[in-house]
Amino acid sequence: MKTFKQLVSEHERLIDEIMPWDLEQKLSGDHQPLVLDIREPEEFAAMHIAWSVNVPRGILEAACDYGYSETLPVLAGARAREVVVVCRSGNRSVLAAYTMQLMGYKNVVSLKTGLKGWNDYEQPLVDQDHEKVDQDRAEVFLSPKVEAEQQRVLQPEEG
Repeated sequence: MKTFKQLVSEHERLIDEIMPWDLEQKLSGDHQPLVLDIREPEEFAAMHIAWSVNVPRGILEAACDYGYSETLPVLAGARAREVVVVCRSGNRSVLAAYTMQLMGYKNVVSLKTGLKGWNDYEQPLVDQDHEKVDQDRAEVFLSPKVEAEQQRVLQPEEG
């Protein structure tokens, strides 16, 4: 059995990642990448990188392909375009970028550190109304919230 961290670690070696400052530079250039936010709709509505598109991880494969109710034409037609996949911390985006590579995307990368790192780098986020999100509010929202019952309790035999 593999853990989530193990899956991400294995796939990190198979994709390219960029840092927030790399994305900032790309977004200010002439050939802007498609920024694909794979978080859940409520996460995206709360805050996201301006002009990014939202496709939740759960429907990514169908959104990347034509012929499905989830098809997002700008994404399905972007196999040759640079695509930067983002999530909260940079883990889900690793798995999504790998999947997209398998589906024929030639220039897909993951944003290492995710929106958390983007905010830490003091880059702007906007809400669903395209209003700028306060950086401190973003910090709280993007910080992991792991409840006690979500923590793994080692069994005596696992020691």
